[in-house]
Amino acid sequence: QVQLVESGGGLVQPGGFLRLSCAASEIKGSINAMGWYRQAPGKQREVVAVITDGDTTTYADSVRGRFTISRDNAGNTVLLQMTSLKSEDTGVYYCHAEGRTVVNVDGDVADWSTWGQGTQVVVSS
Repeated sequence: QVQLVESGGGLVQPGGFLRLSCAASEIKGSINAMGWYRQAPGKQREVVAVITDGDTTTYADSVRGRFTISRDNAGNTVLLQMTSLKSEDTGVYYCHAEGRTVVNVDGDVADWSTWGQGTQVVVSS
């Protein structure tokens, strides 16, 4: 099963900077997209940013222009650079990956999706 390991969360003051990293391992097949989601206290999980295997990126309106998602050449690690952080960016940030793997010699495929355990980001003075 694909494993996602996140790092980089922490406490930062408003206006500050953090960089989150998510490394995927035990990959079977290919990764189609990786992204970051967040869940603030008392709220539902929401998408923050996603990057596809073709390097197409999408951002939530609330973070566009402040956050940048990127991935390494191998496509197994995704970074989220967060600048001009606001208190409303506080939450648990989860890495997500989805992909496809061949399951038999006939070429049948199966899609998979997995989540990391989350990393806490607190923006506070």
